[in-house]
Amino acid sequence: MTDQDASDDQVGSQDEFEISLAEGIEDESLLEPTDIKKFSITSYGADYTVDMLVKRMRAGSFTIPDFQRRFVWSQRHASKFIESLLMGLPVPGIFLYKETETNKHLVIDGQQRLRTLQAFYDGFFGERKFRLGGIREPWNGKTYSELDPADQLKIDDSIVHATIFQQDHPADVLDSIYFVFERINSGGIRLSPQEIRNCISAGPFITLVKNLNLNEDWRRVFGGEPNKRSKDEELIIRFFAMYRSGDQYSRPMAKFLNDFSSKMNKQPKEELQSLEKVFSTTIALVDKALDGRAFRPSRPLNAAVFDGVMTGLAQRIATGNEPPPEAVAMAYDALLASAEFKKAWERATADEDNVKTRLRLGREAFAGI
Repeated sequence: MTDQDASDDQVGSQDEFEISLAEGIEDESLLEPTDIKKFSITSYGADYTVDMLVKRMRAGSFTIPDFQRRFVWSQRHASKFIESLLMGLPVPGIFLYKETETNKHLVIDGQQRLRTLQAFYDGFFGERKFRLGGIREPWNGKTYSELDPADQLKIDDSIVHATIFQQDHPADVLDSIYFVFERINSGGIRLSPQEIRNCISAGPFITLVKNLNLNEDWRRVFGGEPNKRSKDEELIIRFFAMYRSGDQYSRPMAKFLNDFSSKMNKQPKEELQSLEKVFSTTIALVDKALDGRAFRPSRPLNAAVFDGVMTGLAQRIATGNEPPPEAVAMAYDALLASAEFKKAWERATADEDNVKTRLRLGREAFAGI
């Protein structure tokens, strides 16, 4: 086993900010350094036979995120991988995170290989039979069941090396998974914070957020189809985090949302149902009252305006009868005209003082209607 320390070496992403801005979302928190505390990771190697990997894939003990990087190999590419095993050639290993509570493994790297193996053993590549193509005889054109018994055993007993890691400290957050995943999977297009969060914090809370992202009122307010980089999902999490734990906020924003997501995955069903009602009720009123102009002090949807307004309005709704849309619109306009509120959403929006100022002003703006 080896212990590895990671320190405060992450910086904010200008590219990520510009991509988000081009999509009509302004979020300065993407520019802030993500200076996390040091953590310790234990990693070790394990060798799996192919038939054991397939067994674990079928049983669901290896979890593969479905938010990005869907199966992209062609059948010819997949066939070449199977051919390497039949020829006895070494193949790249896989990278797994072991979940302490369930002993299941999250696939951080290697899903194309694992899905290829399962597809070959199951006999189908998508909708058609998985026949090896573009490889050497005597294997070309054969399915797994049509291989000679000796060749079947050759694949069954082939070894794939796995690197398995788990976080030892701190034990209650998933910082290490977030950064390891980012480093391994950022080769081509850098993954957005929410894309990574959807992987490392997969669970009932993330499922709730994905479902709420299809809410018709929210889609009208946000505008258009779901965001390709899941920024709309992140805004929903940001609302919940500020609504439930805004008084405990500390930067960086990404870590705050990571920790909140992990915590909420462990909450009972009743708590998630309560959050669902809060979001649905609040965004419906926003849609009715502001008619397409919500959270847009200029052209882009501003994430800082979003969390201040949504949190304040949700807290007002929770106190009693729902306020009339006309009163909401007047309070909203007065809030955006406030010089103090403007200062809190224009710059350094992830700073603790600015976040708390926005939440306070948002609460005060809607409290009296």
